[in-house]
Amino acid sequence: MSRTNARKNAFYLIFQKDFVGMEGMDEAKENFYAENSDINDADKKFIDDTVDGTFKNIEKIDSLISGAAKGWSVERMAKVDIAILRLAVYELLFGDAPKKVVINEAVEMAKKYSSDNSPSFINGILGKIVSEIE
Repeated sequence: MSRTNARKNAFYLIFQKDFVGMEGMDEAKENFYAENSDINDADKKFIDDTVDGTFKNIEKIDSLISGAAKGWSVERMAKVDIAILRLAVYELLFGDAPKKVVINEAVEMAKKYSSDNSPSFINGILGKIVSEIE
């Protein structure tokens, strides 16, 4: 599986949290992997590490997102957008992919899964965060 597809799968699980809560995430992962039994161990490790790392660092990640999104709280953002942003910010902080790749893939996910305004919104927030953490 490509890293792009692994990211998409991590996004799917991060998105699930807003519907099942943290207490339902173990079951959500079990169901996800049961439905996607073709995911190899290396990709599963990337997905699990990314999802778990995102939730472990959620306060810091949400703080960076809120700080960059002037006039928007995380609670007001579309659930799809916040899941994409959380994944991307986690990777910007802790991942090994180039920042441009992380931002580009987040924008592409927004084009596919969110509203017409979301790609520029997400690009702008991630651009501000990158300049802040560098």
